Amino acid sequence: MSDGATARGSATEREEARKIAEGLEHLSGFGNEHSSEAVPGALPVGRNSPQRAPLGLYAEQLSGSAFTEPRAVNRRSWLYRIRPSAAHPAFTRTGNGALRSAPFTQTVPDPNRLRWNPLPDPAEGTDFLAGLWTLGGNGDVTQRTGMAVHLYHANASMRRVFSDADGELLIVPERGGLLLRTEFGLLHLEPGHIALIPRGVRFRVELLDETARGYVCENYGAPFQLPDLGPIGANGLANARDFRAPVAAYEDVEGPVEVVNKYCGNLWTATYDHSPLDVVAWHGNHVPYAYDLRRFNVMGTISYDHPDPSIFTVLTSPSDTPGLAGVDFVVFAPRWLVGEDTFRPPYFHRNVMSEYMGLIEGAYDAKTAGKGGFVPGGGSLHTMMSAHGPDRETFDRASAAELKPQKIDDGLAFMFETRWPVSLTPQAARAEHLQQGYDDVWQGLERHFRPLH
Repeated sequence: MSDGATARGSATEREEARKIAEGLEHLSGFGNEHSSEAVPGALPVGRNSPQRAPLGLYAEQLSGSAFTEPRAVNRRSWLYRIRPSAAHPAFTRTGNGALRSAPFTQTVPDPNRLRWNPLPDPAEGTDFLAGLWTLGGNGDVTQRTGMAVHLYHANASMRRVFSDADGELLIVPERGGLLLRTEFGLLHLEPGHIALIPRGVRFRVELLDETARGYVCENYGAPFQLPDLGPIGANGLANARDFRAPVAAYEDVEGPVEVVNKYCGNLWTATYDHSPLDVVAWHGNHVPYAYDLRRFNVMGTISYDHPDPSIFTVLTSPSDTPGLAGVDFVVFAPRWLVGEDTFRPPYFHRNVMSEYMGLIEGAYDAKTAGKGGFVPGGGSLHTMMSAHGPDRETFDRASAAELKPQKIDDGLAFMFETRWPVSLTPQAARAEHLQQGYDDVWQGLERHFRPLH
């Protein structure tokens, strides 16, 4: 991967980008058949591909699923653009930097519980793409199965454009606002928000602050969808109406633009003679979204016991086994705890699923924060069947706490949960910011067993 060939960006540029971001309009509703036009009359009426598209535009379909998949899961959008996507020179291989893809076979799968501090500061001029650092994952990009966990740390806005043919990208900012310029329009993200960029959609990331840091889940499998609610009923968890899709906004730019494509695990680059973000109108359901995690409608116990974390699922990527996700995205949002005669933090458990947890802000109620603990920008990995749960300090405090109603509102944490073990990249296994002695947080859990007789 090149170094991005980007300037850090002046304070004036960031201020202008923030004004744009904060004034954006959007479309509402996850999975809807949306439509939008930046110029009146640009969107055809009554057909997708007229003999002559309006305003001299080119009609082009972007398919996120096979043509013949069932209507309920079929993803496609029609784009009406200044030039067709086919108008570009050949791509050539470029370096991958710290970005890696499945299959992850360079290290032996590790059953140990692991935790990392935040990524170190990047070199000057590091954009979002250059700042991606892969922790690990599972599956195989060539088979469109599995997922990868990435982190990013950037201090420059992208001048180039990126697309990922291997999977969709779930972006979770932890520090610094972002303006995403996509083929479909613009999205504004702040820490506490997420963005979902579908497979193959081109986009550019501009920084709204001096630095930006966060997490990315690359989902190789079935596209994320809202989970079924079952006995919960018709409402709750992440409401579809709270997801924001962009309105059409296009770039009519002539001149060299670098476009980077991730394909079968490697990065490929080409220099276009125009911006590929030139879609004037579009309609369909294969579109990017943004969502504010603080709008998550938390469900939980109002009697006793601690519910399984599945009750906090925002998005799920289903597999061929009902109820078994390729990857779930789970949020631990502000909520009330009222369970009677209940150990309220997450309980000790071993799970057939693998869990990567990150912290956006504050503290997580099952782990001690502070230096050497679970901190914003850091993360922990509890892979398949590894035993974990509250650390000793949390256990002691929660076991003795007065069980009055308690509001958890000083933290925002999340989890990427996946059906398969997460294998590490060599860089993650040997990282300087990998915490040593993570197992020690469970030392000192005393024996309290007292036989009755």
